[in-house]
Amino acid sequence: MPKNPTDVVCPHFLELKWGYGCPFDCAWCYLKGTFRFLPTKTSPKVKDYEKIRLHLETFLNTLSDAEVLNSGELADSLMSENGNEPFSKFIIPIFEKQNKHKVLFLTKSNNVKNLLDIEKHKQAIISFTLNANNVSKRWEKVAPPVKSRIEAAKKVYDAGYETRIRIDPIVPLAPTTGRMHYTRLIDDIFSNFEPERITLGSLRGLQSTINNCKDKSWVEYLSEWSNWGRKIDDETRYKMYSTLIKYLKNEYNYNKIGLCKETILMWDKLGLDYRKIRCNCVL
Repeated sequence: MPKNPTDVVCPHFLELKWGYGCPFDCAWCYLKGTFRFLPTKTSPKVKDYEKIRLHLETFLNTLSDAEVLNSGELADSLMSENGNEPFSKFIIPIFEKQNKHKVLFLTKSNNVKNLLDIEKHKQAIISFTLNANNVSKRWEKVAPPVKSRIEAAKKVYDAGYETRIRIDPIVPLAPTTGRMHYTRLIDDIFSNFEPERITLGSLRGLQSTINNCKDKSWVEYLSEWSNWGRKIDDETRYKMYSTLIKYLKNEYNYNKIGLCKETILMWDKLGLDYRKIRCNCVL
């Protein structure tokens, strides 16, 4: 539990370690530091499904408190969907055998065909990570276009999935144009569907990530140190968050907003209570 104003808020959540890696090679991906000692680096790898099944069924049958299991912490949750055994068709039916725990898919993919084929999916949550279009084009070059991800999110939303959005990492572009790019992103989202919740996060980087990424052009925006690595300065982060929070409230009467890996000080400065507001990785 965070106590000091500079402590970073990141609620308790559980990881579903079904695989690791990501095919999208975003410039600031923390997996570049996490997997720096592996010979395969961030190349996608999937674990043995039968072992996953046995461990997961034991967990689902023994834990009493409802939990979300995040399948996108060490991997893009949809990275194996083109294979012979797509992860979605394997994992969702296992969770559908009970009605307490849920599986969270976190992705930058637009490949949702298998999700749409699954009829029973009440225990699955799909969360898409998005960014301003010009930011994505510069630093998320291999990932699907933002417009395509939003269209995929609308498809799973229309299919009845609980659908969440992460706008992360927000980059502090020029004040006027930056605001326009990110508010346009919000307009694009809400012109298609209303997310169950939206989590905002700003550009940040662990030193291990910075040391192991090839494109370091984004590091110039990081001027402060925190107990979670380097961050954009406090005042700039406040301006970015407050602009988007006000826009969501004024234009769409929307307040189901959380922050990702932010300090208690920032939550308080924005008038938000981290103990009451739910962010992406929790129920």
